[in-house]
Parts: sequence; C-alpha cells; structure tokens
Amino acid sequence: MTTRGVSVEVIRAGMDEAGTRPSGAAPPADRGSPRRRRGPGWMAFLAAVVVVMGALGYAVARPKHPHAPLLRASGIPAAVPTSTADLMGLSPVPTKPAPGFTLVDQHGATVSLSSLRGHAVVLEFMDPHCTDICPIVSQEFVDAYRDLGPKAPGTVFVAINVNQYFRTTADMASYSREQGLGIIPDWHFLTGPVPALRAAWHDYGIGVSAPSPDADIIHASIVYFIDARGQERFVAAPMVDHTKSGASYLPPSQITAWGRGIAAVSGGLS
Repeated sequence: MTTRGVSVEVIRAGMDEAGTRPSGAAPPADRGSPRRRRGPGWMAFLAAVVVVMGALGYAVARPKHPHAPLLRASGIPAAVPTSTADLMGLSPVPTKPAPGFTLVDQHGATVSLSSLRGHAVVLEFMDPHCTDICPIVSQEFVDAYRDLGPKAPGTVFVAINVNQYFRTTADMASYSREQGLGIIPDWHFLTGPVPALRAAWHDYGIGVSAPSPDADIIHASIVYFIDARGQERFVAAPMVDHTKSGASYLPPSQITAWGRGIAAVSGGLS
C-alpha cells in the first residue's frame, strides 16, 4: 500500500521526531538544529529516508508548478480539505483489524483496544519527557477535541508510551497535566511493562531508539485513525519545525488546521 507514493512501511519505519515542514508552510525566521541530539548513524539513516520520501512521495503528490492545484489522494474523507490532507500527509490504509494492546493509563485503569470498540480511536506514540514533537501533537489533540463539538463523545484519544525508562502512571499523569490533555474526557496515555510496550511499538511499526536513561528518546511519529469496529483506516505524519535556539514549534495556523483535520477524520469513523 502506498501513501502519496510512499509505502506505509517506509513511513512507519522512518519518520522521526524532527518531521518535515510541508510545502507552502511559512519557513521559520532561522531554522536551527533540532533540540534532540542524533548520532551519525541515525542521521545517515534519516537522510536516506528523507531522500526516498522526497523522490517518491513528493514527486507524486506535490504539484510540479508552485501555482498548480494540489493533487488529492483517493479515499480522503470529503470533510477534509485537500490542503489539510496535504499538510497532514493523510492517507487511507487497507482496512484491517488494528493490532490489539492491553496497557494502563495515567489513572491506573486497564485499557485495551477492544474495550474502545464503538468509538473512533486517534492513536499516537509519545514520550512523557518529550520537548519536541509530542507537545505539538498534544495541542493538536486538544484542538481536535474542541473541534469535534457534539461528536466528541464518539472519539477516544490514545497515546502509547515510548520511554521505557519513565513508564509509571505518575509519569503519564504529569505529562497529561503539563500539556492540558485533561480537558479531553476520553484521553488515555498508556504505559506498562517493557515487553508489552515493545510489542505495541513493533505491531504498529514504531521505531524507538533509547540507548540509556540519559539519552534522548528517538521515535517514529505517526497518527493512526481506527474506526469504531477496531479497523485501521487512515494514517497521518506529524511534523515539527525548530528555531535557531532549538525550540520546537509549528505556526498556529498549522496547529489549528491539524486539529480540524483530526476532528474531521475521526468524526466520520465513530
């Protein structure tokens, strides 16, 4: 299955916390190095992935001329504007059962994917100590919840922990408070034993590099949209930009667009 000309497997294996700035987005005043450090081996791998994605995906999905209309992948929900789908890297995937998991959330409650049937599930993978892309995606989740309005009870927002060194429910609760995610009634930041976390990372194709408690956690960032029957339906590829000082950000207009896009997709899956 391809996503705008790029295989879903490539996206799952290769997207890291730095992400990419979509075409048409306003460039930062001075783009600097990402706050998260990366070794030479990781950077070489990431460079190869960026080359592959650029050569395959952007050649297919991005217009040849800057004023040409954006191309729209088939299967994108009608409620999602083409510009928003392009910004999100939104793509349908083969409809199949999403991999199951059973973990505990920030309140200590056991949550399984099967227990969420009847609701659309917006699933991400986050680090509770992240200062890079995770807070950006968290804000997009909060915006999406607000944008859902009366449809909000039909959607559950879920993140699975990628930091094996910080995996207590207190870690999940602290991050949730800091990012204002408590406003979402059906927000679950899941954690658990390392083998169970690693199984979830593997099943969803989330690459994680965590060499030691003092090293930066490098992980793939993909949003999965799972329908009320527990079927995978769409994926999206979050992105983040950095200032010269290394602070991560996205322009407010893009965060707003992401929130509306997440709401439009999930609101049609419950």
